[in-house]
Amino acid sequence: MTAGACCHGPRPRGAPGRPRAARQGPMNCALPPLPEPEQEDQECSETHMSVMWYAGQLAITYYDTEDCSVYFMPDVPDNEDLRLLQKVIGEINPRCVVTSAKQDQNIAKFLTNLTAGDTDVQKPEIVLFPNIDFGLEVSKQRILSRQFPFIPSHMTATEKILYLSSVIPFESSLMIRALGGLLKFLDRRRVGVELEESSTAVPILAFKKFVLSEIVNMDQDTYSVLQIFKSDIHPSVYKLSSGLKEGFSLYGILNRCRCKWGGKLLRLWLTRPTQNLRELNKRLDVIHFFLQAQNHETVLTLQGCLKNIKNVPLILKRMTLSHTKVTDWQALYKTACSAMCLRDTCRSLPNTIELFQTISRVFTDDLHYIASLISKVVDFEGSISESRFTVKPNVDPTIDEKKRKLMGLSDFLTEVARKELEDLDNHIPSCCVIYIPLIGFLLSIPRLPSMVDKSDFEIEGLDFMFLSEDKLHYRSARTKELDSLLGDLHCEIRDQETLIMHQLQTKILEKSEVLNSVIEYTAHLDVLLALALMARENAYCRPSFTHRHGFHIKDGRHPLMELCAKTFVANPVNSGEATRRIKIITGPNSSGKSVYLKQVGLIVFMALIGSYVPAAEAEIGTIDGIYTRIHSRESVSVGLSTFMIDLNQVAKAVNNATERSLVLIDEFGKGTNTLDGLSLLAAVLKYWIRQGTQCPQVFVSTNFHSLMQLELLPDTPLLEYLTMETHQDGDELIFFYQIKQVSELIRNGKAIKCIDDPSKGDRMEKCKCVVEKFLSLDLDDPHVDLEEFMRKEMLPSAASVM
Repeated sequence: MTAGACCHGPRPRGAPGRPRAARQGPMNCALPPLPEPEQEDQECSETHMSVMWYAGQLAITYYDTEDCSVYFMPDVPDNEDLRLLQKVIGEINPRCVVTSAKQDQNIAKFLTNLTAGDTDVQKPEIVLFPNIDFGLEVSKQRILSRQFPFIPSHMTATEKILYLSSVIPFESSLMIRALGGLLKFLDRRRVGVELEESSTAVPILAFKKFVLSEIVNMDQDTYSVLQIFKSDIHPSVYKLSSGLKEGFSLYGILNRCRCKWGGKLLRLWLTRPTQNLRELNKRLDVIHFFLQAQNHETVLTLQGCLKNIKNVPLILKRMTLSHTKVTDWQALYKTACSAMCLRDTCRSLPNTIELFQTISRVFTDDLHYIASLISKVVDFEGSISESRFTVKPNVDPTIDEKKRKLMGLSDFLTEVARKELEDLDNHIPSCCVIYIPLIGFLLSIPRLPSMVDKSDFEIEGLDFMFLSEDKLHYRSARTKELDSLLGDLHCEIRDQETLIMHQLQTKILEKSEVLNSVIEYTAHLDVLLALALMARENAYCRPSFTHRHGFHIKDGRHPLMELCAKTFVANPVNSGEATRRIKIITGPNSSGKSVYLKQVGLIVFMALIGSYVPAAEAEIGTIDGIYTRIHSRESVSVGLSTFMIDLNQVAKAVNNATERSLVLIDEFGKGTNTLDGLSLLAAVLKYWIRQGTQCPQVFVSTNFHSLMQLELLPDTPLLEYLTMETHQDGDELIFFYQIKQVSELIRNGKAIKCIDDPSKGDRMEKCKCVVEKFLSLDLDDPHVDLEEFMRKEMLPSAASVM
């Protein structure tokens, strides 16, 4: 940037580049108790934990010396504050925490804080191993090569792999790495076998899934087949770094969030459904409030504010690194103002709703302090114009004085240029006095035709500096005097404004706690507004929760299928505590069995995230896990390999499902030997039947009709038989996509036939009659009276069909 003034001949002229005037603008671990004298021969229970956290995903495994079992928690999302990890550590109280020496700074800081504090309280020991000990392939080999006492010795290597894969989710790569590190630690520390022979391995008697209390257990297969998330290739791979975008999924249709953190929290809720009825009802209370007609204006106000909540964590990170951009100041100012608007709106809303009460309380006056400070200091217009941080007038007197000097510099330099021209040779027609930051004031004159060589540039009384754009630049006595008198104004102003920016950053970072609260609670508000919008548009109902097992759903609908089907037939779901816990569904292919199973899973799942559900009524019992074995349309295949995958998925449900779990199985054994598939299905169902009322809620669709015909299952009230309604019209089979109960037919040995009773047959004939009347109508006939035709012919016929 340069500034200056020119003088042409004897009369000076105003110089270009006049400076712009300043603008106005608005967990602690307790010591274990001492053993009683009579129990001195008993071992104290200890747990040793291995942790991996990478790219927002957390995986945990730990070894319990009391039952010699390894517990694992598959990969789950956890924020940078690692609250989930904190909760797990508080719950299991580990003696040691093992992790990789090469870890993210967030978990390194977390582990440092974990061992700091009160020295009177026992802290876990932090053990760091080289990152190579947590390698994925190394960890897999460590697991597969180990001898476990619960695996029969006669098993082949392939059978052992299949067995372990039905117990351990090898698809959770981060968890496998954590497990590999834990096994390495157990062998090196020789936990529990310190006095034994070196060849004696640490005993591992079982692998068990660790599920945090109140969190519903679901594996990745369930998320996939229920289409809760679905990644598609983005039309432009340059648009996103991964080249992927969210496809047609439950997350995709529910995500009406206005800010980034709302969408992020919604994804977290979907990956962490909960059994906490108090939390679920709190979410439903907020949605209920937003759905009331009299609160429509409030909804619009809140949504308008949420659009201005920006990426505050990134801004704060840049502030700590002094990398703040001009746009960051604007975004932070908008966020603070919008958060105050949200707070003021929530203060006018019923304080019986906890979220409104919390926002009113935690959105403190620090927000006003931050917004006011930014408004008083930052000159947004000037900052944008100069692409750097600039301050408003009356913030710093020194800066104001320097800017005033800079503003009047052009007129002053014009006068200096006139005096310089008077002292120059008469052959020089004009001159300018210019200011260049870091260089200073210079005298600039045009290059004359006679000035060919460098020696020709010498002018008495002037020091030649450089040639640029056919202009010669010199230092004169006057320009040297200007340098000492005015100095480097631009740089001085910038240095002073940068100092003020650092001071402003420091003050804002001191108040960053309120900004973190803003991100947390606006995300909650945003998600619940999005769920309310979806509920209003699609006539969802509020689910009710009961501590009984089972559930009742009236007119349930598939939330995805109903959006892309021309018509959708709603179906009920009824499952009791002591009866009808196992449902076997039959029907032809394409009659709607798979859709019904997914519909049941999705309705229950939506209730467990605190959302309204696609049904007329819904009562949901306690659910601690959802397990599925359903082919997605993209991966339907047949053969032995697919059957082995199916077997593993069902084995997971058999091993992990409880009386509070929901199990969905679709055409188990499809594409394999009928006798094998039928035998295994009957064995699995008999296993659950023997559990009585302790069996999970099981929905099984199958084409193995021999299951009923050969009476392979006992007659028990736990079993209910259902089928999908169809109608035989000549050679054509018509699907009604309606579920019907056929348990009595099965128990009485009667055949299940397609519906062709007289009432439905008459209705079909009437429908045909209506169609024929339309087809016989000649619209080209000028004598046809359409109004009379509709009134006398069509409406009476249509009414008889309804």
